[in-house]
Amino acid sequence: MPELPEVETVMRGLKPVLEGRRIEEVSLRRSGLRFPFPDGFAERLTGRRIGNLNRRAKYILVSLDSDDVLLVHLGMTGRFTVFSPAGRQNLGEFYFETAAGEGGDGTHDHVVFTLDDGTRVVYTDPRRFGIMDLFPEAEAPAHKLLHAIGVEPLGNELHGDYLAERFRGKAAPLKAALLDQQIIAGLGNIYVCEALHRAGLSPKRKSGTLARRKGHDPRLDALIRHIREILSEAILAGGSTLQDFAHTDGASGAFQQRFLVYDREGEPCTTCGAPIERLVQSGRSTFYCRHCQK
Repeated sequence: MPELPEVETVMRGLKPVLEGRRIEEVSLRRSGLRFPFPDGFAERLTGRRIGNLNRRAKYILVSLDSDDVLLVHLGMTGRFTVFSPAGRQNLGEFYFETAAGEGGDGTHDHVVFTLDDGTRVVYTDPRRFGIMDLFPEAEAPAHKLLHAIGVEPLGNELHGDYLAERFRGKAAPLKAALLDQQIIAGLGNIYVCEALHRAGLSPKRKSGTLARRKGHDPRLDALIRHIREILSEAILAGGSTLQDFAHTDGASGAFQQRFLVYDREGEPCTTCGAPIERLVQSGRSTFYCRHCQK
């Protein structure tokens, strides 16, 4: 499943294509994805001008001049492809190619947005675990998918005292606590494994051991620094290519080439040379070095 850097990469790729454009047509090839599309979904989008695109956790939020918000979650295999009538375009750090045909006629192409400049933005999702919803912007804070989300890992609200408060008294493993979306928004399995390795903290450590009665263990500050560093590096690298993730231009992310522990079971730790180990926590694979991470 795409994690925060992958979603951020897709959102940044869509921004220069969508912002300021008007939606001329919305073609739905099925009645829904993971959930049914809202009533009047295509009609409510048609003719609307697009404002800002933002990311909240792993959701892409598209503001419209109707004061509605289009929410998109890529699920496990969702992706957008941009088909430009002008051919190859340089849009800042992103390039877009015109593929053969107009696009949107594939078996798994479920939603096609046609813009006022002739560009077609195609949403493809073989497993249909993605989500699209449309709701008034004023309702966003109370939206069922957004209201309980924790702080953004790249924002100033994430700091040592905050984590200490949320971890205090908890026996849950540190990795599980970091993956709790009500504590930190959008932090996923891959980057938690990598950040814990950089911070020298065991994924099995009880999260409460890093919280003190007053203040917090300084290792929380280091952990937060590594979380921010690794997410920023991954965004700059365009995310990680695992299974179906790709940019809006079809290119693959490259951060997986920098993994120090994730998916490296049995390979030597780059710090101490001991073999990387794998264990299962809450049904998910954890990769770590027992010698470097305490």
